[in-house]
Amino acid sequence: MIFAAEIDGVATEFEVDRSGDEYRFRLGTAEERRAHMIQEEPGLFSVLAGGSSYQARAEAGDNCVYVTIHGRRMRVVVTDPRRWISKASGARGTERENLIAPMPGRIVRVLVKAGDAVEAGQGIVVVEAMKMQNEMKARRNGRVTALPVREGETVVAGAILATIE
Repeated sequence: MIFAAEIDGVATEFEVDRSGDEYRFRLGTAEERRAHMIQEEPGLFSVLAGGSSYQARAEAGDNCVYVTIHGRRMRVVVTDPRRWISKASGARGTERENLIAPMPGRIVRVLVKAGDAVEAGQGIVVVEAMKMQNEMKARRNGRVTALPVREGETVVAGAILATIE
């Protein structure tokens, strides 16, 4: 999957493929890399890449995620370029809205199913991150057209939790 990314204010593309705990990724035009990553606790990950082992911490920010590796804190904004999300007018209009995971976490509960009608402010899924459970809510009225997550699944920051039209 390819995402548009901004890391510390620098725009780039981020490509990632996941199979269990194994990840293949590429940043911009760099060589593809591989990593084994497991979540030790919400927001804290153990990473084995290129023969080195380290921890990565992710914490939610305002419309971003802060990732800390080896003491370096980076502001990361990731968007899926195949989906258009309105920041203002579309949130209340009739456009498609993707409910996005603001940070890595685990799906604790799925509160709706595909095809359900929802109202603005209604809970869609509950995500546990950094030892806290967060109810992700619809920003507008609509119908759930896609719900690609399941209870117990671990999601990365920027993952689409639900699509509402």
